[in-house]
Amino acid sequence: MKLNKDILLFDLDGTITDSGEGIINCIKYSAEVLGLKEPDCDYSVFVGPPLYDTYTEHFGCDHELAWKAIKAYRERFDDIGWKENLVYDGVEDMLKNLKEKGKILLVATSKPEKAARRILEYFGLAEYFDFIGGADYEGKLATKADVINYVFKTMNVTDKSKAIMIGDRYHDVDGAKEIGIECIGITYGYGDRAELEGAGAEYVFDTAMEVAEAF
Repeated sequence: MKLNKDILLFDLDGTITDSGEGIINCIKYSAEVLGLKEPDCDYSVFVGPPLYDTYTEHFGCDHELAWKAIKAYRERFDDIGWKENLVYDGVEDMLKNLKEKGKILLVATSKPEKAARRILEYFGLAEYFDFIGGADYEGKLATKADVINYVFKTMNVTDKSKAIMIGDRYHDVDGAKEIGIECIGITYGYGDRAELEGAGAEYVFDTAMEVAEAF
């Protein structure tokens, strides 16, 4: 199977880097600072989705408290949390392989764009991407679909049939569907096959190199 796609959009957390440690530590920090009730779920579910959704859905925060929690989260993340991170096995080889095939590689992450760029530069991966797109600090790009649309507009992508989203959670699949593009789900991150197939991912792969070999 070879996919006829030239524009590849990648999620960041759980797809390129394993940022779970930093994200979870920062969420726990913000919860402690604000005295938020312990959530009745595993903290791993917080890796990937927008922070606003995490605080409103899992901590029961209203709009104002959610933004206070996000501010506390970012205080720790900007200091140390962003470094509590590592690149998944095979990811750099995958990116190199895809660039050699002439693919346009883009990032579409719910993480603030400035933080995403900082992380990718730190790990020496920024050079593989034609554009690194992420959310803003004001919440104007609230969903994955918002971010994908923003990346498309920035890169003047008009033929969506040539694009595909690659991510590890159902939010990536949902965002791709809302925009009208296909999605590859990957299982080495924080979402499993059942979640990704249940959300409607057209393809599900278990390793980074399977992604590269699909093009």
